[in-house]
Amino acid sequence: MKKINPSIKHHLLIGIFICFWFFIFAYFIKPFDDGTISSKQWILISIGFSLIAFLCYGLIAVIQKSFYQKVLKWNILYEIIILLLFHFLFLVMTYLYYKSPILNGGFGFLEFLQVIILKSALISTPIIILARIYSVKLIPIQDENIIIKGENKLDILKIKKSDLVCISNSQNYIEIFYTEQNQLKTKLIRSTLKKVQKDFVFLVQIHRSHLINPTHFKAWKNQDTIFLTQIELPVSKNYKEQLLSL
Repeated sequence: MKKINPSIKHHLLIGIFICFWFFIFAYFIKPFDDGTISSKQWILISIGFSLIAFLCYGLIAVIQKSFYQKVLKWNILYEIIILLLFHFLFLVMTYLYYKSPILNGGFGFLEFLQVIILKSALISTPIIILARIYSVKLIPIQDENIIIKGENKLDILKIKKSDLVCISNSQNYIEIFYTEQNQLKTKLIRSTLKKVQKDFVFLVQIHRSHLINPTHFKAWKNQDTIFLTQIELPVSKNYKEQLLSL
């Protein structure tokens, strides 16, 4: 699966670009110009459309980031869904703005959809796609570091997110399994699985005593055991469905 950079900087650049493009689209193309709208009014319309586009992209960026943190993967289907969601939100919000006392537009919903939104979608979709592709290349994907802390101030482990394999319960401690130079290493920290799972939502529980980083899942050994990177763990019935849905 393709991985993308879900950073704030990445989405902010795209949001600003989309905001600027929709201002240009509304002001120069004037999609519903009937000859009665002054230049000052078109500036107001253009600012409104561009800000709405920025807000819509901001909303889908939050949704995308939340989803990405859970599944840690991305593909064409997810990208299509995100684009459709953007256009849906833009349609709803711009129509409400168009019908508001500020503009008091005369088009009905279907006419607004056909004359304005479909036209903007046909032009903006390729631009949004290119912006997302270019921004991912422009901003290098960085392997995020995570810090796991215990009750003791000296109980701390800083590793790359991608290096974390799994975390297991060990009486009053947790045992952290991670890779370093292709070698599996472990560290004991005084903490609980519940706290770690709350701090790192990307972890998936497969057993009351085990949390895994789903990117290290390799295969099923049998119905009750899975292979991870350089380790195998049991899977309980209560959490099996959650693992199968990944």
